[in-house]
Amino acid sequence: MKVSGKIIVVTGAGSGMGRELTIQLVKKGARVAMVDIHPEALEQTAELAGRDKVSLHVVNITDRATVELLPEQVKSIHGNVDGLINNAGIIQPFVDVKDLDYAVIERVMNVNFYGTLYMTKAFLPDLLKRPEAHIANVSSMGGFIPFPGQTFYSASKAAVKILTEGLYSELKGTNVGVTVIHPGAVNTNIMKNSVLNSPASVASSKGAQKILSAEKAATIMIDGIEQNKFRVLVGKDATMLDILYRFNPKMAVDLIVKKMKNMVR
Repeated sequence: MKVSGKIIVVTGAGSGMGRELTIQLVKKGARVAMVDIHPEALEQTAELAGRDKVSLHVVNITDRATVELLPEQVKSIHGNVDGLINNAGIIQPFVDVKDLDYAVIERVMNVNFYGTLYMTKAFLPDLLKRPEAHIANVSSMGGFIPFPGQTFYSASKAAVKILTEGLYSELKGTNVGVTVIHPGAVNTNIMKNSVLNSPASVASSKGAQKILSAEKAATIMIDGIEQNKFRVLVGKDATMLDILYRFNPKMAVDLIVKKMKNMVR
């Protein structure tokens, strides 16, 4: 689906990839309904993207009742919606399963999986009425390979992966295209927005020069949507780990464990 002239909803639009997605979609001729829980961040994105091309929606995507009201709110401003990019997500503190509090686990699953599910179910009936439409859900390379200390983040993103692939199978032959996106390391505010402050998260900044920019990641994502790709890998790390995991899952996981241990030394 070409994005020019389309109305597209983007979650997590206040910062990082969501902000870059909004800016680039507007540059390509789309109008964007920006969804985020942080009003100040939405205001900043609106200034960068162009206020006449966007609308601001302060929404907690884990609140199903609020999400279910969103389609009519967006349509009242823009008209019919043509696309949905479920980008919003959080990571967990770098804590092992045995030590992680249930409240944190539930928050990660609620934002990453249920938020994506609620948004998808809310907008899908209207998308099916459009001449052409698209749903793109952002999983992660953690959605196909686990990282120690991020088990529930990976589990939530694996759920997004299967949800999206299941949607593809159900919607094949309809007017709605479906894409699952697996970003690798991208320079965003996900740690800050996830309320993290751990040695491992600080250590990860040592490799910041190797991290893909949010601008480049957004370009790859939009290109994948316009080409109606089934699956989009964002970054050399995601591509390399995908190949390795397919070849030898145990070897891939062992490599990740070794790399993570070296990061926190």
